[in-house]
Amino acid sequence: MKGVQDTMGQGIRSGAEYLEGLRDDREIWTGGERIADVTKAPGIANGAATLGKFLDRQHEAAFQDKVTYLDDNGVRCGMSFMAPKSVEDVKAKGAAYYEWATWSNGMFGRTPDYKNASVMSFASATQFLAQNTKGQGDYAANMTRFYDHVRTNDKVLTHTLVNPQVSHAQAAAGKFSKDVALHVTKETDAGIYVSGARLLATLGPSADEIEVFPSTVLKSDPENIPFAFAFAIPIATPGLKMICRDTYDHGKSTFDAPLASRFEEMDAVVIFDNVFVPWERLFLYGQPELCNQAFGATNAVVHMAHQVACGKLAKAEFMTGLLCSILKATGRDKDMAMKGQVAEVMMMTETVRALLYQAENEAHEDQWGNYVPLRGPLDTSRNLFPKFYPRMVEILQLMGSSSLMATPTEADFANEMAADVNQYFQVANLDAKDRVALYRLAHDVAISGFGNRQALYERFFFGPPFLMNAQYFDLYDKDRAIARVDDLLQS
Repeated sequence: MKGVQDTMGQGIRSGAEYLEGLRDDREIWTGGERIADVTKAPGIANGAATLGKFLDRQHEAAFQDKVTYLDDNGVRCGMSFMAPKSVEDVKAKGAAYYEWATWSNGMFGRTPDYKNASVMSFASATQFLAQNTKGQGDYAANMTRFYDHVRTNDKVLTHTLVNPQVSHAQAAAGKFSKDVALHVTKETDAGIYVSGARLLATLGPSADEIEVFPSTVLKSDPENIPFAFAFAIPIATPGLKMICRDTYDHGKSTFDAPLASRFEEMDAVVIFDNVFVPWERLFLYGQPELCNQAFGATNAVVHMAHQVACGKLAKAEFMTGLLCSILKATGRDKDMAMKGQVAEVMMMTETVRALLYQAENEAHEDQWGNYVPLRGPLDTSRNLFPKFYPRMVEILQLMGSSSLMATPTEADFANEMAADVNQYFQVANLDAKDRVALYRLAHDVAISGFGNRQALYERFFFGPPFLMNAQYFDLYDKDRAIARVDDLLQS
């Protein structure tokens, strides 16, 4: 590969332009075969088409002012790329994140605004990147160019952070094995070569480019220098391969699989087979101590957590609505026990809303001149939701019970069984077809492969819960809390 050209574009793209950009020579494998065209591949194509429809909405009058902005050159870009310079800007970005999330009710977790928030953060903190003196890259300038390239070309990014492990003990010590982990194999005047694997790239097959950013558990040790880097390259880069999991979109109709048929965002392990990365696409290199600080020092973690909290609010609201719909349909909305279970989900939803409200309204200026939401409430939200969501699903399972399995297909309403289905599948306040549609939706959330992947995704969204809780403890203002105890004891 001769290099990667970063070019200024015309701003927001249409869905058709996005899909056309995916028709390249990327190497994507699933089910034992290489995919020729991800926009036509069963199990992947529907998710890409859905994302294309979301991109189209950026051009619609009903959404444009909420989800896009005009930059200083008059180019219309996604709101997620805007560097916030006031509390009102933070709120505007939150409104855009939330709007995007409502289009899938939080079930399409890796919409482009998530990674856009991180790119904006790094591009605003170029002084941090300029500290990197290893190698031959102008890392601050590289990030500025990449930000403008992604922003004005409306590129869809995926990312990968985690190195595979041969030894858990070794990984816990902040070290990795070159047998499996992505590492630098050669440095030249033109760039570096990398080999190894990374996991897990969500939406990987349907993205334009991939951010390969540093793990934040990389110990500052000379042995770790080959693992210390941050870069971004197109998915179609030679030597880059993706191995996908089984799809949860099995070609069913939107009636039979209302979520999986629309919102499958394929996950993939990324293999790098002697992949060339030009210096102009590197943002950090050869300095583990900077790699460890990258997300915190640039406030990328806070801006990303803001997008996540908005998405989780939309998802929690949807789960509340689904449970209320079932209660209303079955006539159990007067049952005290049932109301108590749904009230638990309502409280979870309002907790996320309150934390988001505080984070946005107490936004403050950071060291880079941007306004950043208050971190504490966002950290609280991102530690609570991995517990909230599985409980929401459990309540749906308890409430739905065997009805989650008593779900004829759409075809059963148009065959010789139609009369029986219409007779025996009605419920107190819904006819048979509407009742089956509602419970098939609940099944897709609580029982299906798609739904179970969602639950696992939420459990580990930002990392292992024990690690997230320990980090929360470390960041919490413990001195202020202890001072309250000391004041009482000394009075």
